Amino acid sequence: MADVFNAVPTSSLQSKWIWFVGLGVLLLVCGLIALGNLMLATVVSVYYVGMLMLFGGVTYLVHAFQVRGWDHVLFWMLSGLLYVLAGICAFINPILTSAALTLFLSLALVIAGVFRTWVGMRMKPTRRWRFIVASGVITALAGFVIALGWPVNSLWILGLFLAADLTIQGWTMIAFGLGIRHGPAESGAPAPLSDRSF
Repeated sequence: MADVFNAVPTSSLQSKWIWFVGLGVLLLVCGLIALGNLMLATVVSVYYVGMLMLFGGVTYLVHAFQVRGWDHVLFWMLSGLLYVLAGICAFINPILTSAALTLFLSLALVIAGVFRTWVGMRMKPTRRWRFIVASGVITALAGFVIALGWPVNSLWILGLFLAADLTIQGWTMIAFGLGIRHGPAESGAPAPLSDRSF
């Protein structure tokens, strides 16, 4: 019975493999376009973040009128107003917003890298702890490099991240679509016996 339920999503995905490949090609083309114009991709990234902030701010403001207690209402209302103002700022001055987001990104990478390095060092008795430490050091160095080039690199850093993400997602979708085209590999196991009528 479990085999029947497992086969249903696989067959439905297999019949739609061309859609995954098409979406992957579209994402890949968008990634290449973003890579060709990193400043435009940065502005698009800022607008995207701005839309998310506006949506989150409106959601917070709506929620503020549904909670009880002035302290809770004040907290949600102030949070919503800050999100809305940040979203409006992203649309009014995307260059300034990209500089702020790039600085935040560099700080986040440094903090994440240092924390990952610390975790790796504490896992020293276990195997492959050096890989965790190495990934933490690389992440922290990436944050330091971005911080050293700030604010000049804020014109293209976010666009580069967007282009890389679109390109990776595109290749992933193409590989997934082509992978499910022929269905799962044959395992060589005998087919289950059909139900017998008594």
